[in-house]
This record gives sequence, structure tokens and C-alpha cells, in this order.
Amino acid sequence: MALSFPVMMRRGRDLGRWFCLLSCWITGVSAETAVPPARKGPDWLASAVVYEVFPRAFSQEGSLAGVTRRLGELRELGVNVIWLMPIHPTGEKLKPGPEGSPYAVRDYYAVDARLGTREDLLELVEKAHGLGMKVILDLVPNHTAWDAEWMKKDLDVYRKDSEGRILHPQPEWKDVAALDYSKPETRQAMIEVMQFWLREAKVDGFRCDAACFVPVEFWEEAREALDRTHPDILLLAEAEEPHFLVRAFDIDYDWPLYFSLNRVMLEGKSAKDLRETWEKSRAKFPAGSRHLRFSDNHDQVRAVVRYGLGGAMAAQVLIFTLDGVPLVYNGMEVGDATESTAPALFQNRKIEWDPVGRPGLRDLYRELIAFRKKNPALTSGELVWLDNAEESSVLSFLRKGAGEELLVVINLSSRPLGVAPRGVDLKNYEQVQFPKNAGQAEKKQDRVELPGFGWVILKKHAGEG
Repeated sequence: MALSFPVMMRRGRDLGRWFCLLSCWITGVSAETAVPPARKGPDWLASAVVYEVFPRAFSQEGSLAGVTRRLGELRELGVNVIWLMPIHPTGEKLKPGPEGSPYAVRDYYAVDARLGTREDLLELVEKAHGLGMKVILDLVPNHTAWDAEWMKKDLDVYRKDSEGRILHPQPEWKDVAALDYSKPETRQAMIEVMQFWLREAKVDGFRCDAACFVPVEFWEEAREALDRTHPDILLLAEAEEPHFLVRAFDIDYDWPLYFSLNRVMLEGKSAKDLRETWEKSRAKFPAGSRHLRFSDNHDQVRAVVRYGLGGAMAAQVLIFTLDGVPLVYNGMEVGDATESTAPALFQNRKIEWDPVGRPGLRDLYRELIAFRKKNPALTSGELVWLDNAEESSVLSFLRKGAGEELLVVINLSSRPLGVAPRGVDLKNYEQVQFPKNAGQAEKKQDRVELPGFGWVILKKHAGEG
């Protein structure tokens, strides 16, 4: 299956990552292959809203303490899982920019002094837990910096060529050295890193960077070891591989849906491409699989830059109303357009928390997250796609569960459109109002009127068949 990579492919460092993700998607098992059900995952995952934090960019001081001070704001926003991008000291040798890459880890057991101390991390986790929030760390298992502690100690954990020279994981990733998971020493060393932070910092799991470059056999071995002491933690894979969700990971990245969003919003593909992508994924993955849905993250140009403000909001409404688990990347909730992917990832750029022309956006995010969390149809219900006469531009679907039914209609084009989703009687539904949303559609007797990038959520009247 060919995938297009608009916008992102201009960055050479991304090439290996996209190859990994593409190969995972292509080589995954088919619908005819018998696959056991997916892992259930921790109970709290169903209602999770993940918030990705780049500590260097999050506050003016660029520290863990700067994150801790604003945890109350994040709790008020409604997010309940904090994902901290890598907190470890970064490599100086061959670093790609003035600040270095957070994904070139020098010491897995230390906190980068620029971010603070281990005690600062413990305080962050303790406060988050007190607010009812989980914290997961970004684990970088595929490679280390060239001046890593493991290299200084001459640990036999690296991948080498026939002449004994340590290799890059990908030709474009010059600043990092590849780890070799065919070696028991490597597998044991990385498991011990995970056990250390679970024990010492009491974190709630890990987001595993470039997980598809690491053999699934390691992940299954690691999971078995971690389950003995921490059975309720979360493992999130940056991967698109069905077998990863059977015995190792609780959730993975939905890169195919992200690529489809770009095709629709940037290349003029039919909105039906998104539905077809979702359906192919459902057929391919084990029953009960969960995917992290996103329109923005640290690897990508900001959604508000790619799609414009209206388009970015329409895309995020889709993310909040689909099944799976939604992601908010820090600054999305205010419409921040500051570059954070490479090369900005290696620099010291701060989120603009009060951008011009974004009034009420945080309030809208707060309302959408609260609505999602209080409606089980969105967190654990089934999804039923509905046809409509404007399928090149408009998505329409039902979310059903716990005795309730929601109808979602989203215009992914800039053209105003009137739409009557097929198979439902609009008279049986009431429009859910979201304050300060200039792009919200209007429900009529027999259709919904959608402005460009407009959207609407309707709730079925109680007792209607």
C-alpha cells in the first residue's frame, strides 16, 4: 500500500522513521491471518486524553519545574495522561543543533541538568498523581548518543559492521548509534532502565520511540518482566504493527489516519479516504486494538500551519470523536504555530501561549475533552459510518454505547455544505452546543448546514428507537 508523506519528507532525519512506519503498515498480517485479541491494557486507558509535553519548549525556563507549576491548568483542560518527551542528558558528539536532540540519550539513568533534577521529576509525578493524572516517560530504545555512558563503559550492546565499527540505526541519523537486540546484554540493560524509572519515579509507563525498529520478541520479553512488578502500566508504541498489540503494547500510533488527514486536507483527496483507512486498520488489527489518534505531534509541522486554524480544529474534532485515544501536543489548545519538529527540535524555541487571533480556543478544547469524558459512547462505544451526499468533503458517523447515541458530522473542506446523513432521522437528535465555536454547524429539520471546516455533534433524544 503506497502512502504519501506531504510536508514531512523535506527533513532527512525523518526518512528512517517513515520507512519504519511504512514497512510496519505494509508487512502487517492480513485480515485472513488468525491473530489473538489485543492486550486489554490498564483500566484507565479507555478514558485517557494524552498530553505530550516538550519540557524545553513548555515554559520560559524550559524545566520540569515549569511543567509542574502548570499541572493544575492541564488538569483543568481535562487531559489526564502527561507524556514527557525524553528527560535525559543528550549527546554532545555530532549533535544536530545547539541544544542537541532529546532522542540522542547520553545517560538513561539521569535527568538532563537543563531540565532540573531527579527530585524535580519526582515532584512532578507526585503532584500529577495527586491531581488524578498519569505520567509516562519517553523511552528511546533503538539508539543512544555517540558519547553515551554505555559506550564509555564499553558495554556490548551496539550493532556493529563486519569490522567491528558501531553503526548508525539509519544512514540519515548521524547523531546516534544503533543498539543490537540480538544481544542478551542489550535486552537486559533496557529492561533494567524501564524497571528503574518505574521503581524510583513511580511513573505510569512509557511511550516507546521508534518501537518498530526493535524486535517484537524484545518487547514481549520486557512486558513479561514488567508485568511481574507493575502490571497496570501503559506501553505506547510508536509503531503500526498488529502483533505488537497482542502481548507487548497496550496502544500504538495511528500513523495511517494521520497520513490520510494530510491527503484529504492538503492534496484534495476525498474525505472518504479517512473512512477507508479506518476500515482497513480495523480489518487488519487484533480485536480490541487501541490506537493513539492525532493531528499534531513533535515530529510534524503544526496542524494549524498545515491546515489553517479552521481546518486544524475540524481535524481535532475528528480526533476527539473517533474511537481510540486522543492526543494533544502542548500548545495545540491555544493554536500555537511555533515550529517544534526538526530542526527546531534541536533548538530552544518556546511555545507562544497567547497567540494573536485565537480567542476561546482553549475553552473549546476544554469543552470537547469534558464532553468526551462524560459520554461513554465516545470512550468505549462502537463507531458506525454513515453515507452522505457530500462524501468527498464530509464525514458522518455514529458513536453508540451505554444506552446513548451521538451523531458526528465534520466538513473537511473550506466550502459551506448542507448535508443529510443517511440512515438517521435528524428530528430525533438534539444539537450539542459548544461555546465560542465560530465554526460550529447549524442543525435544520432535515439536514445540517456546515460552514467551511464546520462540524456538529448531535445527541439522540432519550427513548427514541
